[in-house]
Amino acid sequence: MRVKKIIVAGSTGSIGQQTLAAARYLGMRVCGLLAHSSIKLLEDQIREFSPSCAVVVDEEKCKELKLRIKDLDVCLLCGPGAIEEMIAKVKPDIVVNGITGIAGLSCTLATIRAGKTLALANKESLVVAGELVTRLAKEHSVQILPVDSEHSAIFQCLMAGTESEVKSLILTASGGPFFGKSGEFLENVSVEQVLKHPNWEMGEKITVDCATLMNKGFEVLEAGWLFGVDLEKIKVLIHPQSVVHSMVEFVDNSVVAQMSVPDMTGVIAYALTFPERAQSVIDELNLGKIKSLDFFEVDDKTFHGVSLARKAAALGGLYPCVLNGANEQLVEMFLCREVKFAAMAKILDDCLANLNLKNVEINEENIMFADDLARKYVVSHV
Repeated sequence: MRVKKIIVAGSTGSIGQQTLAAARYLGMRVCGLLAHSSIKLLEDQIREFSPSCAVVVDEEKCKELKLRIKDLDVCLLCGPGAIEEMIAKVKPDIVVNGITGIAGLSCTLATIRAGKTLALANKESLVVAGELVTRLAKEHSVQILPVDSEHSAIFQCLMAGTESEVKSLILTASGGPFFGKSGEFLENVSVEQVLKHPNWEMGEKITVDCATLMNKGFEVLEAGWLFGVDLEKIKVLIHPQSVVHSMVEFVDNSVVAQMSVPDMTGVIAYALTFPERAQSVIDELNLGKIKSLDFFEVDDKTFHGVSLARKAAALGGLYPCVLNGANEQLVEMFLCREVKFAAMAKILDDCLANLNLKNVEINEENIMFADDLARKYVVSHV
C-alpha cells in the first residue's frame, strides 16, 4: 500500500485525533496539521508526527506555540487563510477536513482549488455551499471522499450498481440519547443528558445535533450534493444499534447495506487508503453477539432536525446556510445553558420563516453574510 502524505485540518478535535490514530496505525506521512487554538495538544502532535508545516488559526496562540516549539524544525503559519499556504508548501496527497462548523468551509475550498483529494468530515461545507463546492470540485477534477459513517457507507454501497439503477439512499440514525422519548420529557433535559450519546464518542456540537436529529437532517442535504440524488429519494431510518451505517436501494428492490462496529477510525482509514482497503483498524463485527438489528421511522413530531433541513432545502438558495448558522449559534448557547433543548426547533423554524434571502447570489461573501444574519437573529430571539 502506497504511503500517502496527509494534512489533518482540525487535528486537535475528535475527528482529527482519530485521523492521527489511523495514520499512526497505517504508517501514513503526516505532513501538515491545523488547529484553532488548542496549542498544548497541537504541540504534542507536532512532536510525535514531525510535520513539515503546521497552522494555528488564532494568531495570539500561534505566537505562544512558536516559543514552545522553537527547538523543532517546523514551518509554523498563523491565521485563518494559512491553510492555502500550507497546502502549497507541503503538496499533500490528501487533506482531511475535520474542522467543526462553517469554519471548515475555507479549508474545503482551499483544498479543492489546489487540486488535492479531499477527505471531508466537515458536512457544513456541503450544507452551506453544496452548489459551490461540487462545481469547483468538478472544475478542478477533485475527488471528495466522505468521512462520516453514513456517507462512507453510501459511497461503498453505490459500487454495487450503476447510477441509473439507484432507487433510493437510506441513511441510518442511532436516534441519539432520547430515542423513543416524548416532547414532554425533552422539556427539561440537561446538557449532561444530551451529551451522553449511546454509541459514538464525538465532539460536543455534533453530539447535540445527534440528539435533535439536526445532524441527520444536514446529512440528508450532504448526501444530495455528494451523490447527485434528489432529496425525495433520500430516506432516514432510526437504527439504535449503529451497526448498519446506511443502505442503497436499487430499482430491482434489492438493498445493499454496509455494516461494522461503530468506530470512526475505520471510516477514516477507508478514506485514507482508498481505493485500497487496509488491514482492519477496528474490531471485528460479531453479529451473533449483537443478535438483533432494529429499524424505526423518524418521529418528526418530536425531533424536528430532518424536517427542518428539508424545509431549508425546499426554500433553496442560502436558506440551508441560514439553518446551519442559526443551529450553530443555538447549540453554543445550549451548551452554555442559555437556551432550553426543547426550544431550539421553534427558534430555527422562525428563523427560516423570518429572514428574507430569496434570490441572493450564492457566493462566499453572501454565505458568510447569511450565516452572520442567522446567528444575530437567534441571539435576539432567545
